[in-house]
Amino acid sequence: MSSVRAYPAKSGPGGRLWEVLYRTPENRATRKRGFKTRRDAEAWRVSLESSIQTGTYVAPSAGRVTVRQVGEQWKSARAHLKPSTIANGETAWKRVVARWGDTEVGKIRTAHVRSWIAEMVAAGVGVESIENAYSCLRQVLATAVEDRRIAVNPAEKVKLPRRGNTHLDCLTHERVAALAAAVDERSPGYGTVVRFLAYTGLRWNELAALRVKCVDLAGRRVQVLEGVTEVRGDLVWGTPKTYERRTVPFPAFLDAELAALVRGKGPNAMVFTDSAGGVLRVSNFRPRVFIPARGVCMAADEHFPKVTLRKLRNTAASLAIASGATVKAVQAMLGHKNAAMTLDTYASLFPSDLDDVAARLHQAAAVPDLWQEVASLIDRLTAAADTARGLATSHPEASAGPLSAALEDTAEHVAMAVESLRAALPESRTDAA
Repeated sequence: MSSVRAYPAKSGPGGRLWEVLYRTPENRATRKRGFKTRRDAEAWRVSLESSIQTGTYVAPSAGRVTVRQVGEQWKSARAHLKPSTIANGETAWKRVVARWGDTEVGKIRTAHVRSWIAEMVAAGVGVESIENAYSCLRQVLATAVEDRRIAVNPAEKVKLPRRGNTHLDCLTHERVAALAAAVDERSPGYGTVVRFLAYTGLRWNELAALRVKCVDLAGRRVQVLEGVTEVRGDLVWGTPKTYERRTVPFPAFLDAELAALVRGKGPNAMVFTDSAGGVLRVSNFRPRVFIPARGVCMAADEHFPKVTLRKLRNTAASLAIASGATVKAVQAMLGHKNAAMTLDTYASLFPSDLDDVAARLHQAAAVPDLWQEVASLIDRLTAAADTARGLATSHPEASAGPLSAALEDTAEHVAMAVESLRAALPESRTDAA
């Protein structure tokens, strides 16, 4: 039950303000004061009664906890995620804490979140970083909603800046060979790493975790069963990204190189290792081998893309698509969750599909013209049959001769052809013909 009453207040119109007396779902008596008119108080009381009945009631004092406090609770609920995922989210969380850490969740409004987004854009923060920070805040506030700290999430449905068209930086076969050669020049034998990534599309953490037992030389397949990631210098083993295990083909020209890498090793040994036989760490390979080798290629070729180890997956997709691979095949090779993700990323690599669509549309649009030609042919054949019959009857002297028989036979065959063509015409064209 709830009620509305006035109370003395010098700041109110006529020296009074209005308050709503009510009981919480826990049956605790409380009140909400400060309404300037009875109408405002009644409107709030009706909304209150509705929220209590529908189970969406949130105590006004519940939102006095800070974003930092709710965020710590949110972070503890993410313990089941991969360590690499948690580590990647730390940067976004730091950005959220810097702006919202000491702000009470009940005081955040959607307009405030929009202003924050605009501030980051003006400061030159990258779109991906903005997306991550916004997602972090939205999830923290969603936790506050679940815990009845606030009624609605003020960070929902806030528009973010659009991503620009990202260039995929794909290498050609010749440039893959040049980059692999530059890597071999700097660190003999490790050009295979570049070729393997560029022609299979594996992620670095999948390549580093690839074991001998997962390589099928006869079938030219590798099984991607696990991944290893560096988190603050420690190696963390787990499943592949999106938890999707998959089988990936490799081209025949890698046979000898892979055979040499697995020869003499046990089934659980790593295929790709560092010089000491340990896990091949990207934190070492990238700055010491890959980046210098890329620099050599860029110096020799002014158009050589500033490709990264991560973006060698783009090269794998590009080369596969150029060789005729379907969207589903590329999806399976790269381990994407669905084909939509593959199309969102690599749609620009399928330009010939647009030409095919245009050709089919032209062909479909030309079909009515074809039926018009058939109808015209029927008219001409019908006239020819009538002419043949007319000649047969207009020459009595030949009525019993072979000419008459030939003309009658021609007329009969022409008539049969006309009926066949009429039967082939669409119904809408038959009447016109």
